[in-house]
Amino acid sequence: MAAAATMLSIQGDWDQVLREAEGEVWVSCKIPGKPTIRGSLTSKGISSDEVPEVTASEEFVVQEVTKNRITVSCPGENISCTFLSPYASFSHIHGKNVSYLDISSGGDLGVSSSTDQTFKVWETHNTEVKSVLEGHTRDVFSCKFFPSGQEVLSGGLDSLVKVWSVNDGSCLATMKGHRGSILDIAVVADGQNVISSGQDGTARLWDSAQGACIAVVDDSYSPINAIAVAEVGNAVNLGSPKETPSNREVGTEGKLVVLAREDKSLEGVSLHSRQSVFDFEGSDAFNCCTFISSVGVLAGGLDGNIIHVDIRNPKSAVETVSWSETPVLSLVPFRDTYVASYGNGTCYIPLKGSEQVLQLTGPNRQPVFQVAAWKKLVYTCCRDGFIRKYEIPDLG
Repeated sequence: MAAAATMLSIQGDWDQVLREAEGEVWVSCKIPGKPTIRGSLTSKGISSDEVPEVTASEEFVVQEVTKNRITVSCPGENISCTFLSPYASFSHIHGKNVSYLDISSGGDLGVSSSTDQTFKVWETHNTEVKSVLEGHTRDVFSCKFFPSGQEVLSGGLDSLVKVWSVNDGSCLATMKGHRGSILDIAVVADGQNVISSGQDGTARLWDSAQGACIAVVDDSYSPINAIAVAEVGNAVNLGSPKETPSNREVGTEGKLVVLAREDKSLEGVSLHSRQSVFDFEGSDAFNCCTFISSVGVLAGGLDGNIIHVDIRNPKSAVETVSWSETPVLSLVPFRDTYVASYGNGTCYIPLKGSEQVLQLTGPNRQPVFQVAAWKKLVYTCCRDGFIRKYEIPDLG
């Protein structure tokens, strides 16, 4: 198990409070095995360029402040952290907590779902709702754009996988076969085929146009909480199909699907041959997974650990990091690093070549369920009903 890292934290709405006269926010440094160091930051006014002038209590030092970014250190523990507030926050799209979101490949559209059973496509530049997708009878757990940005794939508590038109909100196909909730979905290549995983322990490959199941890629007793698909080429032996694949199977060659399970296992399966390529056992149930390269996989656990596995040598983890003891809920590649969100409302972007992180602020200890990234922008959705948009500075 990874040793928990020493981490700095700050009040979620620090950027707003420190714009008030004598505004004060809490800051803390959590040290494994030691008492947490607690302090405060106080605003002493606003400069001519509208930047707060901030002082820190004993044990902490304010190193830099801008309109939406503050760097704080705890010299006694030799640690510092930069906190970034949202570029924009909006809660009008859904009435309750937002459970999932994705951003189109062109960056112009977002899609999100909520426990208020609404499921909507919206424009990212003004957050106006473009279409309401109606057809699931219960909550939507996962929704993703096709590469074209013209269609959306979804799956949820009603055990159905659906394809939708972005333009008019119509349902183009419905896929039935799972015997429990759909926990995750993925689009293969251009979207002629899609994959779903479920509470029933199966991962299924579908013909998205006909709404027909092509194959059961994996069938285990344990729920598959998350899946990730990527082209891995000749990096590992993917094997050959035992039977001639259906002519409806398109774009599966050379691809590996990673299955993150409730039983603590992380398995890689050849999408084309259906053969197991690797099986890694973690320290707790896996909630999420993603590829960060053609050979590198990250998986986030219920215990807060993030595991980095090289699919060419998966017997042991390349690295295990732990920034929080709360569950890792989402992992998304970003530039040459990634974004991780947690059940306690924190979001971290590790800085390449450094032990430091950029921390995205806003939620007040409310779980951040999902993260999506497009170019320099990162979007998050949270139990507090907000979708937040961050403009990430140069991380060099």
